[in-house]
Amino acid sequence: MPAPRPSEVADLVAALSVAVSGEVDASSSRRAQYSTDASNYRVPPQVVVFPRSTDDVLAALEVAREARVPVTARGAGTSVAGNAVGPGVVLDLSRHLHRIHEIDPEARTARVEPGVVMSSLQQAAAPFGLRFGPDPSTQNRATLGGMIGNNACGPHAVAYGRMADNTLELDVVDGLGRRFTAGAGAGSLAVVPGLEDLVTAEMALIRTELGRFGRQVSGYSLEHLLPENGRDLAKALVGTEGTVVTVLGATVRLVEQAAAPVVVVLGYPDMPTAADDVPALLALDPLAIEGLDARLVDVVRRVKGPGAVPALPAGAGWLMVEVAGADLDEALDRARRIAQAASTDASVVLPPGPEATAMWRIRADGAGLGGRTPSGNQAWPGWEDAAVPPERLGAYLREFDALMESYGVEGMAFGHFGDGCIHVRIDLPLEHDAAVFRRFIVDSATLVAKHGGSLSGEHGDGRARSELLPLMYSAGAIDLFERFKALLDPDDALNPGVVVRPAPLDADLRRPAARREVVAHPGKKGTGFAFTHDDGDITKAVHRCTGVGKCRADNATAGAGFMCPSYQATRDENDVTRGRARTLQEMLNGRLVQGGWRSPEVHGALDLCLSCKACSKDCPAGVDMAMLKSEVLHRSYQGRLRPIDHYSLGWLPRWARLVTTVPGLAALANAVFKVRPLAKLILAVGGMDTARPKMVTFASTPFRRLWRRGGVPVTSSADATVTTGVLGAADGTPLTPGVRGRTKVVLWTDTFSDTMAPQVPEAAVEVLVAAGYDVIVPDQEACCGLTWISTGQLDGARRRLAGLLDVLGPFGVNGVPIVGLEPSCTAVLRSDLLELLPDDPRAHAVARATTTLAELLTAPAPLGPDPEVWQMPDLSDVTAVVQPHCHHHSVMGFEADRALLSAAGATVTELSGCCGLAGNFGMQKGHYDVSVKVAEQQLLPALDAMADGDVYVADGFSCRTQADHLRGTHGVALAELLAEHLRRS
Repeated sequence: MPAPRPSEVADLVAALSVAVSGEVDASSSRRAQYSTDASNYRVPPQVVVFPRSTDDVLAALEVAREARVPVTARGAGTSVAGNAVGPGVVLDLSRHLHRIHEIDPEARTARVEPGVVMSSLQQAAAPFGLRFGPDPSTQNRATLGGMIGNNACGPHAVAYGRMADNTLELDVVDGLGRRFTAGAGAGSLAVVPGLEDLVTAEMALIRTELGRFGRQVSGYSLEHLLPENGRDLAKALVGTEGTVVTVLGATVRLVEQAAAPVVVVLGYPDMPTAADDVPALLALDPLAIEGLDARLVDVVRRVKGPGAVPALPAGAGWLMVEVAGADLDEALDRARRIAQAASTDASVVLPPGPEATAMWRIRADGAGLGGRTPSGNQAWPGWEDAAVPPERLGAYLREFDALMESYGVEGMAFGHFGDGCIHVRIDLPLEHDAAVFRRFIVDSATLVAKHGGSLSGEHGDGRARSELLPLMYSAGAIDLFERFKALLDPDDALNPGVVVRPAPLDADLRRPAARREVVAHPGKKGTGFAFTHDDGDITKAVHRCTGVGKCRADNATAGAGFMCPSYQATRDENDVTRGRARTLQEMLNGRLVQGGWRSPEVHGALDLCLSCKACSKDCPAGVDMAMLKSEVLHRSYQGRLRPIDHYSLGWLPRWARLVTTVPGLAALANAVFKVRPLAKLILAVGGMDTARPKMVTFASTPFRRLWRRGGVPVTSSADATVTTGVLGAADGTPLTPGVRGRTKVVLWTDTFSDTMAPQVPEAAVEVLVAAGYDVIVPDQEACCGLTWISTGQLDGARRRLAGLLDVLGPFGVNGVPIVGLEPSCTAVLRSDLLELLPDDPRAHAVARATTTLAELLTAPAPLGPDPEVWQMPDLSDVTAVVQPHCHHHSVMGFEADRALLSAAGATVTELSGCCGLAGNFGMQKGHYDVSVKVAEQQLLPALDAMADGDVYVADGFSCRTQADHLRGTHGVALAELLAEHLRRS
């Protein structure tokens, strides 16, 4: 298709803007964000439309038809085969068309718009004891319209069937603009002239080639149009990938929720052996049979920690089998029968609870976690969705493993083994060219056809597999698909290049066209981060994003993480990790987004990034957008005048030291800040948001000065020492834990704790001494450069970190634990330090030695508390709202704090979302409203629900500040809570 002239695009945009009430956006940044989905393909649209109503959809389609411009409908953009990208108009049906019109509990049906997220339907149906059957792993962001397009299935299709099996009626409009309701029964085919004649003429072909087994999704599922199958046009339109109709609404079937589902995990020596067991287990009517490769589970352990994986039976591959019963006893009995029927003795039964949930979370994150092989290579989709009849699965997997070995590539198989559907991402060398990719995919398609399988088992053919359909179907079947499309979309206006008259599978690939951007001298002045996990290649780091879209999900509400707070506030693809990654990819390619690091599109996409680092942990692919944002700011402003807030907020430790060093200046500053007109003037001059109701309060006497004066009281019966000074190595005597029988620890006081919250390190000293530690407080300042990092002043951050290593390095090298109090600063020593000074051995020693207070207090001997003197304070009288700092969650993990509070007996409501202030973000001009919207997701409702006497616990200075600013709630750090109760005991 020739590229449109600018005037044609302008005319199209103008016509759409008149016809549609929703947004119409042809900007380069928007086109970049929608140029790809979760696949390998990049097809920039001319314009993106966000319809607000069904009328908007109809109007946009009419404008596109008149302009002879193709249209691609899109939901969450999680399509893995390139089904949701197109060259003309992209209709984003997820932004506004997400109403659930009706739940009918008696009929067990739901009537929905196409943009309804599947997990939202589950929540709406749950009060009636109902659920929607198909549940793909992307259910917390995938839309019903997208699931209809791909004939999605998910793990419970074994029990409930595919999307087609659960679709009753569709409200659609075809490529000619004809709107009709597709249903089943006599006369149902008459709504499409010529369709009944086509089916009558081709019944023999349809009966022999289509619908041979449950996961035969490739091509068009015209078997539903047969008389014996109810002449069901609605079901036949499911899985057509937007190529013949656009879905405006759907009526779907609901099923009863399973009571007390129990998971049986079975261990096998390898995945093919596990697959051999599937047919026998299917006879016992399980709800799901999922396969997990041991290498995938090892990736989970490495990325998310050993605690993320429950104890599993021995094996190199596992089957997860879910069963249910009328009650838990019956479900457990069925689980035992499953274990007895298996050909392995290695089994574990997991009743409903955190371990079973953890297993399902591993499975749900498989697509993203499988994006990196155990050796660290990027793995790609393209052949991630093949299916064979379950009885052929073991044989297919053995030959497929041999095929991968012959190409020297690797992939970690997982998926819906009960349906014979295998998901796998493979480290094909797409960074350079597509030659190997094409050969491998063609050979794989030939293999699956040999086993009577389907190129796609639930993702659809898209741009990845449509070209290969002749390997699976006869020429007559291919001709039948073309004739079917011609009845509904003769002008190829809907999603062209997919299924019928397909684009080549190696056309429009994103990765081979990406330009390499390598850090020349990591750790040196003038350079940014080292990107050590991506071989110093920023392009590789940016292309970690494969588009699975977990960042679009409401992870906090589900208790599944903090990502992505800005998207939860705006619901705009521009403000989500994936959209930002796409913009950066286009900037590095220099095509849609030009102007390099300083391009306004890049800065616009990154503006509302809170630098919370949640994506570095919660994104299955490990995209660290906070690091990328800092890199962009560093490269954009290096050697140039910066925005004023980079000096006011980015140099905050410098100003804090000044204010608290000059006698009387802190009191004067605090008094001035309380005068609202003066405070607003200071905020405005400093490039901060004048809507922010308060300023920070400086300590009249910083902690370290108070410490040097001996003004920090220590109440303890322990024979402890508290000292100042820097570890001296002049005499060559190492200072190691355990000298005089007591473990020495360094209490590192960051700028925030020292100058704005000295009560926190005071409390920490009291707790550490009570726990039997000798506490060392360094004489010299040791700033981690956090605010320099968040504003992209990486040379300045590197200088501060080098100075920090002069102070803390000797302790780290000698194995003395370094206790950090402010989570964001502690996280710098555990992560950013290694990226800014990668070649300094002291940096690695300090990173290893740095610990949180809770990690230290829950550590085993010899670093843990002295059991002779330490008694956990009794917190059984504490009811607390606990806010983990984003960096605490993302870098250190909150497991130790959670365990400590539980062991102490506290009653805890733990939040799973960002406070919204996020360091300098919520202070910056133009960010206040979004900062408040983020707080409204989790923090503010929890604060509003607090009863008298409840405690707000937050180690993060920014978290405590946000609670104070927005609700006047006083927060305490964990150290303060523990110290207070130690005094009572």
